[in-house]
Amino acid sequence: MAEETQTLTSLDQLSEGGPAAVEEVQAEPKIDAQGRSYATGRRKNAIARVWIKPGSGKITVNRRPVETYFARPVLRMLLNQPFQVTDRLGQFDVICTVVGGGLSGQAGAVRHGISRALTYYEPGLRPILKQGGFLTRDSREVERKKYGRAKARRSFQFSKR
Repeated sequence: MAEETQTLTSLDQLSEGGPAAVEEVQAEPKIDAQGRSYATGRRKNAIARVWIKPGSGKITVNRRPVETYFARPVLRMLLNQPFQVTDRLGQFDVICTVVGGGLSGQAGAVRHGISRALTYYEPGLRPILKQGGFLTRDSREVERKKYGRAKARRSFQFSKR
């Protein structure tokens, strides 16, 4: 049971595919028993739990259709961006629950969750979504109000008399 260890003397031996050659590992899809992929998206104070599965493109947010929950067209457009970039528009059904924050933050959280769930369902889409900036969590938060200030940075009005 004596194993032979080879030491490489040049970089050419590494490219020849010797024992030290590294194989590229392809990520496997993370799909549950119901055929769905799950991901969590976050933005500001909003947290979205997102499940995607192959379907007709129906999006449900907190058990309501996306048209009633996100009434503004800009917010609905935000949700469809990951699908448009990857040419998967209308191919996946999205079910998500969102808590915290306002509508804008919630829409951003759902978009982040959809992007992450897409990469779990189809790992080959990761470079496209990464290049578009959909997988990066927008870490900007609201600055807290400080003691002795009117708001986070604004001072009270100064008066000499």
